[in-house]
Amino acid sequence: MGAEFVALSLPPLLIGTLAALACALPGNFLLLRRQALMGDAISHVVLPGIVVAFLLTGQVSTWPMLLGAAGAAILAALLIEAVRRLGRLNAGTAMGVVFTAMFAGGVLLLEQSDTSSVHLDVQHALYGNLESLIWLDGLGWSSLLDPRALQGLPPELARMALCLLLVAGAIWLFWRPLKLSTFDEEFARSQGLPVALIGFGLVVLAAIAAVAAFDAVGSIIVIAMFICPPAAARLMTNSLQAQVWWSLGFAALAAVAGYVLAGYGPIWLGFTQSVSAAGMIATVSGLILTLAALFAPHRTS
Repeated sequence: MGAEFVALSLPPLLIGTLAALACALPGNFLLLRRQALMGDAISHVVLPGIVVAFLLTGQVSTWPMLLGAAGAAILAALLIEAVRRLGRLNAGTAMGVVFTAMFAGGVLLLEQSDTSSVHLDVQHALYGNLESLIWLDGLGWSSLLDPRALQGLPPELARMALCLLLVAGAIWLFWRPLKLSTFDEEFARSQGLPVALIGFGLVVLAAIAAVAAFDAVGSIIVIAMFICPPAAARLMTNSLQAQVWWSLGFAALAAVAGYVLAGYGPIWLGFTQSVSAAGMIATVSGLILTLAALFAPHRTS
């Protein structure tokens, strides 16, 4: 039983948890800045950039994906400004038009390209590849101490761990500027802080988390984790530091409980097949937010 869990469940469980934590961290500041849907927007924008990067390089790797996503983000910014000026629309409307069109374009590229062999198709774009991230060399708990066995771990695990360290380190390093510019932009500007640059850096962090998580967990978990854990945490406390810790706890709970329920919940109910781990993790995060909205101490604040 232990060997089966280590090989089949431990790696995807860890990867899903790391992805949830990496998305929840910048999600707290996006929520407080009233930019919570920026995570949704990022997940839409990166899809065509990632697909184009794969078509040009023929491989799914971190740096081409990041460059492709960055190029797509720059294109999106230019298109939003063009639509806003030419159509005389407000920024929100222009964003909705561009993000929806780019996501649809990414889906069309996926359908017309032979990318299913590398787990880059419409289904994986939405639900990710979490269940298949197994560890064939994991023969038991002792494999965690075996350097040769550890080399066989899914590369997504190291990628998500590195991404989480990068995002957490950046937020810890720039905690005070982020806090000041989030709660009082004018005061932060009067203190000489580059408010616009800080906001751009926050979006970059969110984009890095989204791109790193995209291949493993898909866009559904990315969107849910940017919004649900920070929103539930906001209802638990009025302290930013406490909110961040609450959001990390909720994100980890959603990832672990969602993965377990996806694999074993249907069996407990008498069904024979499991359900999507990504969908269940997103569902559990939504349930956590619902419970917080009903019972949290600051739900009326």
